[in-house]
Amino acid sequence: QVQLAESGGGLVQPGGSLRLSCSASGLTFSTFAMSWYRQAPGKERELVAAITTAGISAVYADSVKGRFTISRDNSRDTVYLQMNSLKPEDTAVYYCKAARRRPTTSEYWGQGTQVTVSS
Repeated sequence: QVQLAESGGGLVQPGGSLRLSCSASGLTFSTFAMSWYRQAPGKERELVAAITTAGISAVYADSVKGRFTISRDNSRDTVYLQMNSLKPEDTAVYYCKAARRRPTTSEYWGQGTQVTVSS
């Protein structure tokens, strides 16, 4: 019943921009911390960015710091990842995750969206 649906992936040229969206349903969105992960072929899934429940604080992987911005709109149950100055190394499947510890421990993943950075 809980669903996270990513969208916005696609093919872009190096230096280009892309905005990913993740819309949630079946959960109380504002009680979950949200994050974006990515996984390239043959590599481990890695954290890209995370944001707290009210969007007050965010963390980023060193590889994307200064280029990517995570944000959320709790009125729309949606989290975003704005990706600028894209590099070929950013090519991966990007996944949205929702997680919380209270009142109970819960974790949910989206199906992923492909981002390809190539000329």
